[in-house]
Amino acid sequence: MILQAARAGARCDYALFAGANQTNAETVVSLAPFVVGLKMYLNDTYGPLCMDTVSDWLKHFEKWPRHMPLCCHAEGPRTAAVILLASLQQRPVHICHVAREEEISIIKAAKAQGHAVTCEVTPHHLFLTVDDIDRLGPNVAKVKPPLMTAKDQKALWDNIDIIDCIATDHAPHTYDEKIQPNAPPGFPGLETSLPLMLTAVAEGKITMAALVKKMYDNPRRIFNIPVQQDTYIEVDLDEEWTIPEAPTYSRAGWTPFAGRRVRGQVRRVVIRGEVVFVDGQKNSESKILNS
Repeated sequence: MILQAARAGARCDYALFAGANQTNAETVVSLAPFVVGLKMYLNDTYGPLCMDTVSDWLKHFEKWPRHMPLCCHAEGPRTAAVILLASLQQRPVHICHVAREEEISIIKAAKAQGHAVTCEVTPHHLFLTVDDIDRLGPNVAKVKPPLMTAKDQKALWDNIDIIDCIATDHAPHTYDEKIQPNAPPGFPGLETSLPLMLTAVAEGKITMAALVKKMYDNPRRIFNIPVQQDTYIEVDLDEEWTIPEAPTYSRAGWTPFAGRRVRGQVRRVVIRGEVVFVDGQKNSESKILNS
């Protein structure tokens, strides 16, 4: 059903994860041909997928195809625990949305020892901290992993060469959903991720070559994604602009980065040789967008 919905509604190339839980280690394997990896939630998250025990983790490590990545939401000490389990099983592991100094330090040490571990960081952990919670409001600011301290954020930037991917962790909950007492965690991030990171390039925090690796080359390698022929974007590296309260295309209708000045604007998007987006407008004549 999900695959059918994606095929019917997607207007760009996409791939999906399968979700691990405490009881589906035997059955989720059947989804492997249709996904790019298995997502494992090892800390409390939104939904029923959290796995608390190492024995549950081990079942998936043993059953999931070895040529496909295991992608783990693993915060704090569980980062070290799952890297140890992966090394004992002699298989790679990908750590999702690293947010804390201790987590990037563990990953750095593991890589130095030759362990097959890769990791990602989100723009909201690179550009927001606990100091933004008052501005956003405690419910709107809910995200997992949570926004951390300036010290944690500095550790991420100081170790940006250790980080393999920039991942949006895009969660397009509406603002009305986010202001509720039981607000779901997560931020929209697709439209703002590249401008934020291009601003970091302009500020000398990361090189353009490194950014291309972290937003294109490394994700394609880690998740075994084929080369997308004649698919690319064109950007204006010099344009400065302010992120609006409600970015144009996300259905979320809000962003935690509203009002931030950024440098770098997407000018053109080409998918399989067809121009689908030019200067802020969708190409109304695009066969891909109208399919």
